[in-house]
Amino acid sequence: MTEYYLGVIGIAGALGVSRHAVHKWRSRYPSGSAHPFPEPDVEVDGAPGWRADRLEEIVQWRNGLPGRGSGGGRPTAARQEYLRAAAVRGLDRDEAMRALVTFTEEFPEMTEPEICAWLIGHWRR
Repeated sequence: MTEYYLGVIGIAGALGVSRHAVHKWRSRYPSGSAHPFPEPDVEVDGAPGWRADRLEEIVQWRNGLPGRGSGGGRPTAARQEYLRAAAVRGLDRDEAMRALVTFTEEFPEMTEPEICAWLIGHWRR
């Protein structure tokens, strides 16, 4: 009986990202790091493969990533305005960033500044 595995392209398609993103995650979050990418179940000619039933584990791993721009640098003007508006609505920074990441994943066709502007406009209604 043939066993089927997800490769980098399969994982990328399931998560709605590019295969480059999956390769980047594997190199940025190796085993032994604080948030290691799930190890593959098999490797065939140097290509990793994960059992399909581990997709939820990989999704949960991705959900545990810090938000965009995390770890340094100054937040964009749109994000700063969004965080101020979120604070007025009673959200702390972590709650506001989780919401922003969720909306960014739900609406990949929108940029972060567009999502920030939409949320702020929605709150002003």
